[in-house]
Amino acid sequence: QVQLVESGGGLVEAGGSLRLSCAASGSGFSINAMGWYRQAPGKQRELVADFASDGRVNYIDSVKGRFTISRDNAKKTVYLQMTSLKPEDTAVYYCKADVSGYWTGIFRRNDYWGQGTQVTVSS
Repeated sequence: QVQLVESGGGLVEAGGSLRLSCAASGSGFSINAMGWYRQAPGKQRELVADFASDGRVNYIDSVKGRFTISRDNAKKTVYLQMTSLKPEDTAVYYCKADVSGYWTGIFRRNDYWGQGTQVTVSS
């Protein structure tokens, strides 16, 4: 139905930058919210930044001023520009989309997750 494909992770030195992309594929659906989460080893998955369903743009405090979330609605794609990266930003980054639409004649609203992309920041 809906697939999220992420790209842009990698290994970077502290202070460097990376840009993540997440594209939603499929048709016949609306995206209510879309954003980025991350999960570091031994830690719970946390919201990094998102475009919420109420129109707000949210950032976790630790990335404010360093990360910028943006989107291209026509391409159903959300981006995360990460600058001034720190070792503590090391994690697997996941894209999540809150999607609604009609499938088999039934209105559904579900969350979809991407496969994750590794971001490693060396000190």
